[in-house]
Amino acid sequence: MASPPTRGRILGLGGLFFKSPDAPRLREWYERVLGLSFNSWGGVDFDPAWLPAGTRTIFSPFAADTDYFSPSTQPFMFNLVVDDLQGALDRATAAGARVLPDRTSGEYGDFGWVIDCDGNKVELWQPPAAGGT
Repeated sequence: MASPPTRGRILGLGGLFFKSPDAPRLREWYERVLGLSFNSWGGVDFDPAWLPAGTRTIFSPFAADTDYFSPSTQPFMFNLVVDDLQGALDRATAAGARVLPDRTSGEYGDFGWVIDCDGNKVELWQPPAAGGT
């Protein structure tokens, strides 16, 4: 059996970059609705130390005919880690965001969804407490 390469391996997701028809408006939406804080070059830096133990980043292509991203018609979906799902959804609701009524809870934690001002579906994920999966 061959040993894994020691150089040139992918270590993780270094960023998520995407187009918007109105990037300033979209940044304002994420600041107002989800509380993100954008830096001077227009991005958000997430410190890995802020993440709960056991949290990971998933890279997962879906079948072209999936309905998991519905009602968005975009070919992608964001997943953002939150420390309090209900608090994040309450904040989004108070800011006038479109909050989807579905919720899912299971071994991987709790999930809820909002639609941003560009029509992107945003999955909010509260991982299980330490000691969970």
